[in-house]
Amino acid sequence: MGAIKASRAFTSRPKIAKVEGAYHGLYDYAEVSQTAKPDAWGAVDKPNSVPVAHGTPTKALDDVVIIPFNDIPRARAILDQHKGQIACVLLDLMPHRVGLRPAEADFVEFLREWTTKDESLLVLDEVITFRSTYSGAQGWYNIQPDLTALGKMIGGGFPVGAIAGRADVMDVMNPLAKKVLFPHSGTFSANPITMTAGLVSMLDFDEEAVDQVNALAARAIEGINEAIAETGIKACVTGGGSMFRVHLKEHPPINYREAYTTAQENARLVVLLDNIFDEDSLMINTCAAVMATTMHDTDIDALVAALKTGFAEIE
Repeated sequence: MGAIKASRAFTSRPKIAKVEGAYHGLYDYAEVSQTAKPDAWGAVDKPNSVPVAHGTPTKALDDVVIIPFNDIPRARAILDQHKGQIACVLLDLMPHRVGLRPAEADFVEFLREWTTKDESLLVLDEVITFRSTYSGAQGWYNIQPDLTALGKMIGGGFPVGAIAGRADVMDVMNPLAKKVLFPHSGTFSANPITMTAGLVSMLDFDEEAVDQVNALAARAIEGINEAIAETGIKACVTGGGSMFRVHLKEHPPINYREAYTTAQENARLVVLLDNIFDEDSLMINTCAAVMATTMHDTDIDALVAALKTGFAEIE
């Protein structure tokens, strides 16, 4: 929310653009089309802006431009229809709801080039992906965003959010400016407990720790792929850094519509997740997982074994 409002304050433009299916928080504009279903999501060449919450103002929907993930021709055609009106393009570099697959480099570079020419901003949502490398998921790409939204792990377990970026853009929130374009304060601002926990967490966030959790994820992905091959199930794994997601699909999805789970897939996921739980491991309802520095190879091997048993049961 803060990054969107800062972008509007800097550009004096109303609209934002976001990837279909991507989750960016509870703000009316940020949540548009994060749960779109086939009966409402519209044509792939022009995705509908679908509300999540009942009563979402039509004006909010009109000001959100939806683009498909990893599809440069379609994204360009859609964005070009709104030149000079977009404040920012909001992008999660590995959006969980879109399939937890890293954005393709040429797609990210296209969005950087398009926003630069349009004089709009590129805002990266690294609330979840910041853990991917020591410099966040953006370290995978040869680009510089205008703003980056951060959260989750930087609070050391406490609720937290932060915005970082270009000095001139950040200046819209400068309380010492003659005219503050985006007054920014609130109940949770500079909470001393969160700041203390976050500082401790960030002091432990070093390249060695990142390498450790990334290696655990790589071990898990390798083991899961072997389990898929051995059981013959139609499944695949996506992910990057210290995160991964298992799909009960034969091929890795490249966008939200491909990642969308059918009723049959959801029923099979329940069986798989229940089996994992019975084997003393735990994955969330999308069959996704993140690694922690407290985990070891034995934990990963146990999870892979539980998944293999689940795959066999489904088959």
